[in-house]
Amino acid sequence: MLDAGSVLEVLRPVQDPELRKSLVELNMIRNVSVDAGKVSFTLVLTTPACPLRQFIVEECEQTLKKQLPEVTDVVVEVTAETPHQKSLPDRTGIAGVKNIIAISSGKGGVGKSTVAVNVAVALAQAGAKVGLIDADIYGPNDPTMLGLADAGVMVRQGAKGEELEPAFNYGVKLVSMGFLIDKDQPVIWRGPMLNGIIRQFLYQVQWGELDYLIVDMPPGTGDAQLTMAQAVPMAGVVIVTTPQTVALLDSRKGLKMFQQLGVSVLGIVENMSYFIPPDLPDRHYDIFGSGGGEKTAKELGVPLLGRIPLEIPLREGGDRGIPIVVGFPESASAKALVAIASQIAASVSVAALT
Repeated sequence: MLDAGSVLEVLRPVQDPELRKSLVELNMIRNVSVDAGKVSFTLVLTTPACPLRQFIVEECEQTLKKQLPEVTDVVVEVTAETPHQKSLPDRTGIAGVKNIIAISSGKGGVGKSTVAVNVAVALAQAGAKVGLIDADIYGPNDPTMLGLADAGVMVRQGAKGEELEPAFNYGVKLVSMGFLIDKDQPVIWRGPMLNGIIRQFLYQVQWGELDYLIVDMPPGTGDAQLTMAQAVPMAGVVIVTTPQTVALLDSRKGLKMFQQLGVSVLGIVENMSYFIPPDLPDRHYDIFGSGGGEKTAKELGVPLLGRIPLEIPLREGGDRGIPIVVGFPESASAKALVAIASQIAASVSVAALT
């Protein structure tokens, strides 16, 4: 007899490819209804940015039609509920924020902020609620790259006293030191002041409900990294590098630092992997070398999340405040960044549910 129970029983062997567990046992199949030969249900993914969304839907449809010949039509409504990262007893989470992800690098100039901004926007485009902290206090560039150079943040009275209301664009909430100082004003601070402002950005901002809070870290292995690792439970960190040897040497140090601090390394992103000239899009030039990110990832036992080519629109978009995943979504670099965002989200979900 075709009913909700038989549908769930047939779907029980179908697994989430990332979690390797039954969709039914994970409560990802809900609201099953049967009307004659038509089966409808809701598929609840663990992230809106699931890279295997269509694969899971098709496997469910094929399994039902193969195992239950009386099924003539399958209608799947896809939604998502992002799991909350695991809490740690010695670190204070942020109310309403499910997952905190750091984007870091061993040295400057490797495109870390470009990756952070575009990953944040890509996650928001997928339907996630996203915030972004520009934790590079000495060189805050995220407002410019997110099209918020002329914006500001409001100070409002909140539950814990005065709180910042973040700026907002492309579906991303942003706080940055760039909103609090004049354009040409240098920040000349020692460690304790840096620690204080980062904690303010974490705890004294009206973030609301967020699936992901991306933290664009300054380069290196200093006070900001220590503050983040010791203050909040992080879902993980992504290390950005170029294929160049000197960048890889520094990225290894940054990666090892986070591991020593007990922060999970989600993987390595190789930026500027090769240059694509606009007049010869079929040509690739390895300006900074090749294969360094993949080799380093293998040696250190972490995933290579993706390789991002260097294209002129990528730089132009950052300068104009139009992230390339918005301005040129069909470009090779935009597609690479969207895929990286999906891999990050998938890795966070696996860590939260295993």
